[in-house]
Amino acid sequence: MKASSPAKSTYEDLLKVPENLIAELIDGDLYAWQRPAGTHLDTSSVLGMIIGLPYRIGDGGPGGWWILDKPELHLGDKLLVPALAGWRRERMPELPRDHRFVIEPDWVCEMISTASARVVRGKKRRIYAKCGVSWLWLVDPEYRVLEPYKLIDGFWTSRCAFTGDDVFRADPFPEAEIDLASIWGPTPEEFRVDIRAKSASVQLT
Repeated sequence: MKASSPAKSTYEDLLKVPENLIAELIDGDLYAWQRPAGTHLDTSSVLGMIIGLPYRIGDGGPGGWWILDKPELHLGDKLLVPALAGWRRERMPELPRDHRFVIEPDWVCEMISTASARVVRGKKRRIYAKCGVSWLWLVDPEYRVLEPYKLIDGFWTSRCAFTGDDVFRADPFPEAEIDLASIWGPTPEEFRVDIRAKSASVQLT
């Protein structure tokens, strides 16, 4: 949701947004979003765990990264809050003392919803490219699609999108095997079938 204002919005305006919303400053406009739905939170959380184990913890991978949920990125006069972001530790050896991240990430992951798709695919993707973010992943939990992009000569390029139950590895995390079936979780119908099956099992025993 974009807040209408004749003048450019400021960080002070952002601080007035109710705490139950996520606020961003994009091209002088203030956007206030509803907090992510449970399915979106689950998808981003599981994806962060899969990547974080080898690249944050160093279990089965090289380590050397910070992988963070919903960091507040201060990119010039813009403030963005992606679902996930990652920094190589050689570029950001220490975490900031407060909530503001002023070093642009190496990797950003955005969860796409019906409300945010135009802003994410348009303005936010352009800002990330201009700031020199090297990799951008766009994830749509509703349609079960993950699109990885790499910044080459200032333009986003992508060889393919991964969908459904694909299992893949992608830069900048080639040692993290990502099974999409594990990040989507069950569909509502699959969940209902599973609950009915467990209920029948309990009754039979």
